[in-house]
Amino acid sequence: MRHMEGLVHGFLTLSTLDGKTVAVGDLSQVAHGERVTNHLVFHFHDGSLRDETAIFTQRRNFRLLSYHLVQKGPAFQHPMEVSIDSSTGQVIVRSTDDDGKEKVATERLDLPPDVANGLVLTLLKNIRSDAPQTKVSMVAATPKPRLVKLEITPQGEEPFSVGGSSRKATHYVVKVEIGGAAGLVAPLLGKQPPDIHVWILGGEAPAFVKSEGPLYFGGPIWRIELVSPVWPRAPTVHSKN
Repeated sequence: MRHMEGLVHGFLTLSTLDGKTVAVGDLSQVAHGERVTNHLVFHFHDGSLRDETAIFTQRRNFRLLSYHLVQKGPAFQHPMEVSIDSSTGQVIVRSTDDDGKEKVATERLDLPPDVANGLVLTLLKNIRSDAPQTKVSMVAATPKPRLVKLEITPQGEEPFSVGGSSRKATHYVVKVEIGGAAGLVAPLLGKQPPDIHVWILGGEAPAFVKSEGPLYFGGPIWRIELVSPVWPRAPTVHSKN
């Protein structure tokens, strides 16, 4: 861990790669000592909802305590709710299949200390840009939960601008590694998840800039970006009569 997490509130948009906005979001975070709660919610224009909360500690390393995800509405192929309790390893997934039948899967997994559900952006802000590769674990949010590995590799810096001022962000590629026999056949069956691309501003205060990738298994590629508030056009408070 290179940077302590603290109070955050950011505004986000979620769009297709051709620029059509499909959802607006809020990223909020509060810290009470070593305990941090991170909340990311997207409200879709079609009424869908994706609501994710991760609670973790920050001591020498980030350590997930609990995780909760709700995704529902027409934007998602299957409504789903996922709960993870890291202290017990219990993972509960409530999902609805193609026939509308609700299924509940309860698994007790041997969760490693680096499980990163809800923490990927936090971890990326703390990975050195010259680190050749970083691997962490994640519980895949599928009807039957399973552990996978995330392989994070920096791709170098890329330019962007803010108000005409030039900046550079490190481009990271996050690849999902499905272990075991399933991992061997996944590319052959077209089930290998696509890579996720994330851009992080470096320096003394690293910040998320943009990401491109699916939000759920089998989902479309969406772009997430920071956005500034837009005020209604009105006379300024400093205008003269």
